[in-house]
Amino acid sequence: MRPSFHPRLINDPFGDPGLFIPFLFQKRALIFDLGEINGLAAKDILKISHAFVTHTHMDHFIGLDHLLRIMLGREKTLSIFGPRDFLSNLEGKLSGYTWNLADKYNYPLSLQATEVHPHRTISRRYCCRNRFEPRQDVVEAPFDGLLYEEPAFRVSAVILDHQIPCLGFSVKERFHVNIIREGLNRLSLAPGPWLSEFKQALYDGKDPGATFELGQAGAPVKKKFVLAELAGQIARITPGQKITYITDVLNSDANQRKIMELARDSDHLFIEAVFLEKDRELARAKGHLTARQAGHIAARSGARQFEIFHFSPRYADRQQLLYEEALAAFKQQPPV
Repeated sequence: MRPSFHPRLINDPFGDPGLFIPFLFQKRALIFDLGEINGLAAKDILKISHAFVTHTHMDHFIGLDHLLRIMLGREKTLSIFGPRDFLSNLEGKLSGYTWNLADKYNYPLSLQATEVHPHRTISRRYCCRNRFEPRQDVVEAPFDGLLYEEPAFRVSAVILDHQIPCLGFSVKERFHVNIIREGLNRLSLAPGPWLSEFKQALYDGKDPGATFELGQAGAPVKKKFVLAELAGQIARITPGQKITYITDVLNSDANQRKIMELARDSDHLFIEAVFLEKDRELARAKGHLTARQAGHIAARSGARQFEIFHFSPRYADRQQLLYEEALAAFKQQPPV
């Protein structure tokens, strides 16, 4: 089966934390944390529709400047999410530049920013043509853990403790629509943008008996199919995958409970492992996890696979010890 999401860490495990999730067959992506992102190609940055920021320490937020520079002059709305005080931090970033030429762009960029609190979210819009000055109307909405949702997937969040509020995120795909190439060949159909429209029709729960039309390059007439019959020929539908991203958290009972609930049965858990267990007191003082703690949490959450990152530079010549410690803890600790 080919998953729709292909998550990958943006940097090596000693670099700034960040997770990039492009969508298969779509010019679209999600990003988690905005630290150093120069390793992403401009074409990948332009795919980003939603950015989820755990907190605004420099190594998680400095990349916003680079992202803005790439996106300026594009007709695009970027939805961006962060923890308490996020709007004021974002406004501080935006106010650090002079925008007197911004109204001359042919294609305006807008930021739809949301700040997450324990029981509510606060949102504001910032438009390039208005020099990114915030609109006066602030929109509040209740928050129960579900941060964003559309037919194909949902993003959930929890507020964790890093000596400041820090968000943990989980993406859950509703289901996979895996395209069967042999089925395409039988119907003399070539892959193309129409496959995204076809998948979206399934995600939207369209009437199975509805007519689905598709046009192909060089074909003067659109082909017509009954949606359910076409799906039976070219698609295999399977349960969607779940991806969880956790970084910069104190090893406390409260944090562990929240992380395990959020990450329960993840197909892929990305979790920080900043220190070795022998340095656990330093990890506690700095509000981070050890590799052993990360492995235990991954096992107890029932994650099918996990990947550690955000290593302290003190282990630059000993990174294998972090992997070994995390894996040993994962194998030792039974799921709960």
